[in-house]
Amino acid sequence: MTHYRHLNQNERYQIEALVTAQVDVSSIAKQLARHIDTIKRELARGSQPDGSYCAELAHALSQKRKTGSRNARRIDQDCWSLVWKHLDLGLSPQQVAQRLKEQNMARVSHECIYQKLYASAQLPAQLRCQRKKRRARATAKRSNSRRGAIRDRVGIEERPAIVEQKSRIGDWEGDTVVGKQHLGGLVTLVDRVSRYTLVGLVQRRCANTVESAIVQMLTPHKERCHTVTLDNGSEFANHLEFAQALQTDVYFAKPHHPWQRGLNENTNGLLRHYFPKGANLLKVTTEEVQRSANRLNHRPRKCLGWRTPHEVFYDLPMTALTL
Repeated sequence: MTHYRHLNQNERYQIEALVTAQVDVSSIAKQLARHIDTIKRELARGSQPDGSYCAELAHALSQKRKTGSRNARRIDQDCWSLVWKHLDLGLSPQQVAQRLKEQNMARVSHECIYQKLYASAQLPAQLRCQRKKRRARATAKRSNSRRGAIRDRVGIEERPAIVEQKSRIGDWEGDTVVGKQHLGGLVTLVDRVSRYTLVGLVQRRCANTVESAIVQMLTPHKERCHTVTLDNGSEFANHLEFAQALQTDVYFAKPHHPWQRGLNENTNGLLRHYFPKGANLLKVTTEEVQRSANRLNHRPRKCLGWRTPHEVFYDLPMTALTL
């Protein structure tokens, strides 16, 4: 007899990436080895009013349905003040709750924080996943004309198995974030183990500017740059040049398989909190971009034992966050 298993948070992140890529429900179910009705119920329960799906919020709602919150009234004002300060750093309720617990500063569940937010008028400002539904991307026919034609492209199937094991720092995933009217952009790189994120601002998303940005970002970490796995956009056409400059190996995910770079996709979603879709990136400063990267790198992560990417990447002890 097979027992039913509730969806976990990692599966919800996969669902979010697949929904964003406009993969149909049946294919999502096959990818996760789940019954199609399970996926349908999850999307029905976890989707927001505008139709978008946020894994983090959906997981929190699931936990709320299972356990509820019984301690909201017993938490004093000093604890809530501490919670608000951590939320102002851009942390999620789960990250706040666990970081406070790990540092013995306060004990409050993330479900309780969510309930407090829902009960207040601060919800839109505090929750990162409050965003508009993404517009449909270009059709597969049009997309195929721009992707998959990169010279000397090496597919992800040839990437060393050690990268998938996540046993070392220095295997990066990369992509770009487009600005308003496709003007300006961000080049993003994230380490698969530590989640340490590098973000570069470019005026044009062309091969030369993206190449320069990648070399500039990774040169300080050249000794810990074993591989780079990229999207199939034409802006990465100069991959041979920056691979040689960094003495690294570059691989490309399969077209229309964003979950093969799921960490990078999720990181780009977090960046959209600071640079919403439709934002004019030509008016963004380098300082603003660096500030957003610092926020991500000093945000505690559950997968890191509630340490920050900065602490893991540089092998530093856990310290109190700067509020």
